[in-house]
Amino acid sequence: MKPVVEVQNLSKLFHLGSIGATSLRETFERIMGRNTSKATHDDNRVSAARRGPYPNTFWGLKDVSFSAMPGEIVGIVGRNGAGKSTLLKILSRITEPTSGRAILRGRLASLLEVGTGFHPELTGRENIFLNGAILGMKRWEIAAKFDEIVEFSEVGQFLDTPVKRYSSGMFVRLAFAVAAHLEPEILFIDEVLAVGDAGFQKKCLGKMGDVANRQGRTVFFVSHNMSAIRALCREAILIENGTVAFSGTPSDVISRYLAATVPDDASEGGDLDWRHHAEQPGNSEMRIQRIRTLDPTGRPQTTFEAADSIDVEITYRILAPLRDLRFRIQLTTHEGELAFQATDHTFQRELHEPGLYRTTCRIPGGLLNRRMYVLGVQADLAGVRYIMHMTEFINFLVSGAGNQSSHFPEAWPGVLCPKMSWTTAELPDAAV
Repeated sequence: MKPVVEVQNLSKLFHLGSIGATSLRETFERIMGRNTSKATHDDNRVSAARRGPYPNTFWGLKDVSFSAMPGEIVGIVGRNGAGKSTLLKILSRITEPTSGRAILRGRLASLLEVGTGFHPELTGRENIFLNGAILGMKRWEIAAKFDEIVEFSEVGQFLDTPVKRYSSGMFVRLAFAVAAHLEPEILFIDEVLAVGDAGFQKKCLGKMGDVANRQGRTVFFVSHNMSAIRALCREAILIENGTVAFSGTPSDVISRYLAATVPDDASEGGDLDWRHHAEQPGNSEMRIQRIRTLDPTGRPQTTFEAADSIDVEITYRILAPLRDLRFRIQLTTHEGELAFQATDHTFQRELHEPGLYRTTCRIPGGLLNRRMYVLGVQADLAGVRYIMHMTEFINFLVSGAGNQSSHFPEAWPGVLCPKMSWTTAELPDAAV
């Protein structure tokens, strides 16, 4: 059986600052490789790995190759700007590659941006038929699926309203319903589901699994939701600097991706100190001065015995009076599993006047399993607004003795491994 998608040495070169060349002479010189010494300040904005062969050019993609079989759900992960959306736009025939080729064996549907393929002046009903026609469906085929699409999208009462009056969430509901129900052999989805509410996202993820597993369709899913990638996908691809940095199982790819997203200095000593830095996390009302992970003796560490408690210490300066300030910490594994979130909401004072403060959360010993964790911190005014969105800061390792899993050589499942109280008693035969 041939792959339904084959990508061979796909590359895309972009020109910074303008569209194309400004003259025939510039085009000729660029083709002939001249003027390469006339680099402008735009070249300084591009990393060496992505710098193009001509001045003011960079590689959006470079020598990307992979394949996918029918019925596979392939996750594509990477940082913003890595080249994920560029890849899907080339595969969707929205833009042409500079070199290489992509072979797609089957009908394609793409959901890359909110409202893709919708005409704002047409109603939802009319756009369903328009999208189906674009996908190559006959009118009777669209009509046969019409009721399912409307029911899934949950926008039935607005079906005869021009879609220019739809919210972004309504756009996504209808667009996904059309793309998933009109039976394309290949479906591309680029993070657009993040616009929908949690209930609809869950519904869409279930539908993607059904499309692939029961109907044998191939799905490419770009997302920053690592839990969804791990739950849905059989294979995953990590895009870094426009190239395929790694491919394999979702767990392996996610581990590598998350390890790369945490700053290099985040793991050095468990002590991030911004006191003498011009740029400090926070905003004009509150600035983070320091974040530390401390062992029971008060020393910053990034490796802890399983039995030891871990203190997460946040030092911050209040610059303007704040009411109902709270911090939230989050622990996730390198595989993207959420261990827990905790907040100091009930421990904080109601009003913070300008000044220097410190809040500390103690994670009890014997709770966490042996593995790598990433510490994230968030600050907000409860129910009002964010001061600092959840940001990952420190990697640390829990190892050694002190919990249930420490007595076994094999890896123990789960992110928590608390020591529980157990009793065993011998009973007389009459007790059975």
